[in-house]
Amino acid sequence: MSRINTNVPALQAIGRLSNIHLDLNTRLERLSTGLRINRGKDDPAGLIASETLRAEIHGIGQAIDNSNRAINVISTAEGALNEVSALLLGVRDLLVATANEGALTSEEIAANQLEIDALLSSIDRIANNTTFGGLKLLDGHRSYTLSSNLDPSDIASVAIFSARVPENSVRNVVVQVIQSAQTAQIALVAQEQSDPAAPAHTSATTIEIAGSTGTETLSFASGATLDEIKTAINDIRDVTGVSAVLSTVAAGPATPVTLLINSTRYGSDEFVSVKPISGNFIEAGNNGATIDDIGRDASVLINGQAAAVRGLRADLRSTGLDMRIYLTPEFGGGTDVTRSSSFDITGGGSIFQLTPTVSPVGQVSIGIDSISTANLGNNVVGHLNTLVSGGANEVSKGNFIAAQEILSDAINQVAVLRGRLGSLQKNQLQTNINSQQVALENVTASESAIRDADIAEEVAALTRAQILVQSTQATLLIATNAPSAVLSLLG
Repeated sequence: MSRINTNVPALQAIGRLSNIHLDLNTRLERLSTGLRINRGKDDPAGLIASETLRAEIHGIGQAIDNSNRAINVISTAEGALNEVSALLLGVRDLLVATANEGALTSEEIAANQLEIDALLSSIDRIANNTTFGGLKLLDGHRSYTLSSNLDPSDIASVAIFSARVPENSVRNVVVQVIQSAQTAQIALVAQEQSDPAAPAHTSATTIEIAGSTGTETLSFASGATLDEIKTAINDIRDVTGVSAVLSTVAAGPATPVTLLINSTRYGSDEFVSVKPISGNFIEAGNNGATIDDIGRDASVLINGQAAAVRGLRADLRSTGLDMRIYLTPEFGGGTDVTRSSSFDITGGGSIFQLTPTVSPVGQVSIGIDSISTANLGNNVVGHLNTLVSGGANEVSKGNFIAAQEILSDAINQVAVLRGRLGSLQKNQLQTNINSQQVALENVTASESAIRDADIAEEVAALTRAQILVQSTQATLLIATNAPSAVLSLLG
């Protein structure tokens, strides 16, 4: 090389050395941070994908935390409900004990009533004081709110377990009865009988009356009147679940009186059976044949969907609406004329966000009604607070049948609520945690593959860069000294 103004080999060596230093610095940075992508220039497309996955990872992690917190809330409520169940069973024990009034003194009955009062007071205390993080759970704050257009003459009671209510809007519920519920009914016609006080054309007869509650045997003297038969059947209605009324229907020149024997409740679970044991009952020639009938459930549509109905109780369980209603006899029974009633769900309930993305699809909601004694029971059979001293169904006053019906409904309410809370925890919250955990593992693995550095690869590249730095520096030294060779030409 005979030129000295421009040392091209040295410039080339400097350029190579600069690039190798950049590579060396990159390897050192990746090894020190553990990341392959530390800034946008490292991999622009990879950075975009990585940040998207990071956002999803944070959302999944929060969804798991949300589910765990929801489980804690539900466990707190369920624990309190477990205690309420025990208290209700205690009230039931005292009710059955007090019903044995023939073996108890008045002081013992009064003591039982005081204990019932104390147990009911404990239920109210639990309802008002069960909290999680300062939020009351069982006093009704977690229940759904309904609009004032609910007609109590159509719908006696409403329980909303879950409803998807649009934001800043309401959820309309339309209840249609397309087939009425019926009681079980037997119609016995006294031929040519137009006076209920006249003999009913019966011989001396013994019959067996049966209903869903029990069976009883009645005996009538020859010539018993329809009024007497009706009264005898009604006197044992609490035992049999069967009542009787008289009806007249015009039929030709005569207007015979009909004895209608009905179940006291509606639905296919109810029945009436009349079995003559001896003699002829009202109609001659029945030859001891048993006459019976069963009731009929109503057919109900809720927002166009067929509800599961037992008597006058209708249940709907769909994705966006889970509810139970009790129809009034006037609305759900009677003639087969299609009729409808509607109301709005305006809000309320407890909403749990279970997915990384906030949307109605990723949320579950549940209504937790108040479990106070004023709310347990329903408008049909009565409420639990009526069992206290001075209440309409005070146990010590002998209201055993009514108190038992109220208690049975209250126990069922608490059991259903516990079951729904347990189902939410097991089938939705816990499974959501499991599925989100799998998603978290997979998404994290994908993000790691894009962003994290391969340490083995980076160490190998670092070693290569170190060797190249040393060799390039040696080469630069040679290239720098090369022009000095021209001095030999100057002698």
